[in-house]
Amino acid sequence: MDPLGARSQFVDIQSLPTWQQQTDEIDQQFLQDHNDSLDSQLAFPSPFPFMPEINCKIILHVGDVALLNCTAIVNTSNESLNDKNPVSDSIHRLAGPELREELFKLKGCRTGEAKLTKGFNLAARFIIHTVGPKFKAKYRTAAESSLYSCYRNIMQLAAEQSMASVGFCVISTTKRGYPLEDATHIALRTVRRFLENHGNSIDAVVFAVSETEEVFCVQKAAAHVLPRSEEEERVFLPLIPADIGNSEGEPVVPERQIRITEKPGTLEDESDSGEESLEIDLGQVGHHAFARMEGDVDKQRKLILQGQMSEAATQKQHLRNYNRWLCRARAEDLSDIAALKALYQTGVDMCGRTVMVVVGRNIPVTLIDIEKALLYFIHVMDHITHNHLDSDFLKNLYDIVDAKYKKNLKAFYFVHPTFRSKVTLNYIFVFSFFSFTLFNICSYNLLPC
Repeated sequence: MDPLGARSQFVDIQSLPTWQQQTDEIDQQFLQDHNDSLDSQLAFPSPFPFMPEINCKIILHVGDVALLNCTAIVNTSNESLNDKNPVSDSIHRLAGPELREELFKLKGCRTGEAKLTKGFNLAARFIIHTVGPKFKAKYRTAAESSLYSCYRNIMQLAAEQSMASVGFCVISTTKRGYPLEDATHIALRTVRRFLENHGNSIDAVVFAVSETEEVFCVQKAAAHVLPRSEEEERVFLPLIPADIGNSEGEPVVPERQIRITEKPGTLEDESDSGEESLEIDLGQVGHHAFARMEGDVDKQRKLILQGQMSEAATQKQHLRNYNRWLCRARAEDLSDIAALKALYQTGVDMCGRTVMVVVGRNIPVTLIDIEKALLYFIHVMDHITHNHLDSDFLKNLYDIVDAKYKKNLKAFYFVHPTFRSKVTLNYIFVFSFFSFTLFNICSYNLLPC
């Protein structure tokens, strides 16, 4: 305890300006230089709109996180909770030896988890310990998911414990090798999404930084994720990274998503083998080689490029690929692309066919995510396209239906037949007693004799 009349070394967060109040940090020259391009960006909504009620809860502080007078502060450590880094060293020094004894009782912490201890001699009542991921380029996806889990679990723990304020340090330490700019973007977007969806009980979130590089990265990411005005929102919109995560800020990895189709097992199967049918059904559940049970996918792609796969196998591969994209299109939020009104239905032509219009000027190619635009195109066009009638259905129609229907069936009008359909129907016509007439019209007749 500080002597009577002595100035406390701890920082009262109530005296710190919020991110919304730090208007002096805005680069006015940058905003003025981009005023001419604002109108072209209005049609494309920002994934991080201006929300002053969120900005008023965010505080950027240059200083030691251990000195913050928050309900809880964050300590970044390793799996054994005995890491030696500037943040941990400062927290242990100020908290006292009791902290180390309590950490020993926790028996470690896994990467991405968050565990709670008392604050002891700190101004903060609690300490939330977490373990950031070790970064390697080839395991980037795993590192992003783990880092997201760190921030998400901390915020979740704070909400469950009814904490009014949380003080964050930079979780991805230099020792762990995570790129600072990428890590900062994940941190801010995860905290923002949590405050939007679940943060009613949390009054303040402080990001404490201590180095010049950290200050620059946090301010840059905050301008993208937490715009302080509508003008700033529009100007920084083109600079937002492509990967913004889902509605919770979590990194999205399509290859790891499990999608179940509306009617599993309805894909075309050109083989009568039950084993291959099972293979196709399983192909609807996952996207990786194990889920499809079809061996090495890279090897199959190589064979396709070399032209060594059969035409049937190639078509099946293309069909699987399309259905994977269709599943993604049905699962993802494409409202931002739909808002552009670049693709829409106007009616039908003289033959009753759907007419779709593409407005090129409504597509800001340099600003939108081209992959999401493709997903939206697939989502809109899929229900308009017509599926080809399976030849097995025609055979079963002749073999199964009652004889009186065969006698009444005078003509069958096929809709837009393909060359393959014509060959199939001609084959059936030769070996059956009922006639097919191929016309390029959209109807069929059942006429009495």
